[in-house]
Amino acid sequence: MPLDQKPVSQPPQQPKPGADSEPPRPTVGGAPGTSGGSRGARGSAPDDVWSIRQAGPWAHRDLAANGARFHIAELGEGPLVLLVHGWPEYWWAWRHQMTALAEAGYRAVALDLRGVGGSDRTPRGYDPGNLALDITGVIRSLGERRAHLVGHASGGTLSWVAAVMRPSVIQSLTAVSAAHPRDLRRALLTDRRQIAAFEHVLSFQRPWIPERRLVADDAALVGRYLDAWTGPNRLDRAAVDAYRQAIRIPSTAHCSIEPYRWLLRSMARPDGIQFARRMKKPITAPTLHIQGAADPVLLAHTALGGGEYVSAPYRWRLLPGVGHFPHEEAPEQFSAELIDWIGEHKS
Repeated sequence: MPLDQKPVSQPPQQPKPGADSEPPRPTVGGAPGTSGGSRGARGSAPDDVWSIRQAGPWAHRDLAANGARFHIAELGEGPLVLLVHGWPEYWWAWRHQMTALAEAGYRAVALDLRGVGGSDRTPRGYDPGNLALDITGVIRSLGERRAHLVGHASGGTLSWVAAVMRPSVIQSLTAVSAAHPRDLRRALLTDRRQIAAFEHVLSFQRPWIPERRLVADDAALVGRYLDAWTGPNRLDRAAVDAYRQAIRIPSTAHCSIEPYRWLLRSMARPDGIQFARRMKKPITAPTLHIQGAADPVLLAHTALGGGEYVSAPYRWRLLPGVGHFPHEEAPEQFSAELIDWIGEHKS
């Protein structure tokens, strides 16, 4: 059995009353109905193995960029739209937008970030500069010179960074539930409300304990986070279960929170200060900034003001009654906003 299809070993558990079988075990490898590159479909996975490569109208494949291997799902033909997930999600977060974009005449590609989903879990490389180069490297590996870049939460932060570091590659930028890095840094140093809202990030600073808590009890804590961070339109249970499965793939819990460790630990370090200074550079890509008014994680007043760093057209959209996941809580409204914005900046 290929390494990336090995089911995750689980400690023995007492069966719950009335339970007929154990929950499916997560794996990175292929699943029935998937296709792809070097580690794509390799036959059917065992019935009790859940796969990161969910079947659908999209195709799965792997590609190399910036010294690592990345899993992508892609659908449609036309101008490239690269979709970058946040924490604790993976490429599956963009399933609604992938179909909408493909129907609108775009090539929609959803990426698994380094350390998450079906992508490589490297021992280092989780600072924002390197992760942003992962994103721009994937664009080039897809055979494109430029792309419309869409990022949510931590993926949105990296999208801001990519637009600063490689402006020639970014045709338009859409940041979702993500403050500009300088605004976020300022808030985490001075704003007690935002600091309290980032309680989970503070808890990630301890060694090893956060990883164990995240995967304990079939990643129940991740499920509680997802429920607490949404507005009235809750995520469907299948999606929550999928994100709980994904965090349990070996090393994912550790790798996925390493960027948050860098975020806080670098505040007073030379590399963090240098990064903050570099982020002063104006963004030249047209920028759509979408924020849920009911987001309890990235507060709306923290996100507000990103246009200060954009020298191109900038549009702010505050969605009433929407929490931390606009693309999943209000997928039709979100997709309409996104497609309208990209359509205005095709050339």
